[in-house]
Amino acid sequence: MYNPTVARLTYRALLGRRRALILSALPALLLVIAVAVRLLNGADDRAATEILGGFALASMVPLIGVIAGTGAIAPEIDDGSIVYLLSKPLDRRTIITTKLLVAIGVTLAFTTVPILLAGFILNGNSQTIAGAYAVAAAVASVAYSAVFLLLGTVSRNAVVFGLVYALVWETLFGNVVPGARTLSIQQWATAIAERIAGPGADITSDVSLGTALVLLTVATALGTWYSARRLAVLTIAGER
Repeated sequence: MYNPTVARLTYRALLGRRRALILSALPALLLVIAVAVRLLNGADDRAATEILGGFALASMVPLIGVIAGTGAIAPEIDDGSIVYLLSKPLDRRTIITTKLLVAIGVTLAFTTVPILLAGFILNGNSQTIAGAYAVAAAVASVAYSAVFLLLGTVSRNAVVFGLVYALVWETLFGNVVPGARTLSIQQWATAIAERIAGPGADITSDVSLGTALVLLTVATALGTWYSARRLAVLTIAGER
């Protein structure tokens, strides 16, 4: 279910100079904010929760997920270069799972490490806030990668739809409209952070931990399964 050649090509596409700069921008901004807040306010648990939850998990993680998840396959489908892979004797489920693993790896690298560093800068991991949000970001990265990889297989406007989901649904409705929170990957991940963090961290989610784990698993599994199914119906010349 993993092909090194597909992985190498996908990493090369995702970590090209321009895309790497885009992927690095938000983590760099997070670290700059963390340093500035620490210098101005000192160690502050409340500031750590607000920055890691309100900016990092709510905005940075889904946006990086959009770039990595859609970028793992959508450009190849759009420009037709996916034909190169489909013409090889490769199981299409292997192509999808390999691309998903690469997207997850890239998303993890550009989210969990900066979040952990920012948390230690903000309050030295007091109340285990840095660790809690790093784990939450890691779990969310898996689900986002699967969902946005699916978008890349079903729409030529995958990036647009991904940004609408990340910025409008997750960031706006997911934080403002109570009913929408239960259908938010961010809230599911926050439930994990709530369980890991200390009692004084003031991290809360509208979704119970059990429900969050089930929904995260379902979203990841369905996204992966349907992405493979969509790729399976793509045809190349000579297959018809």
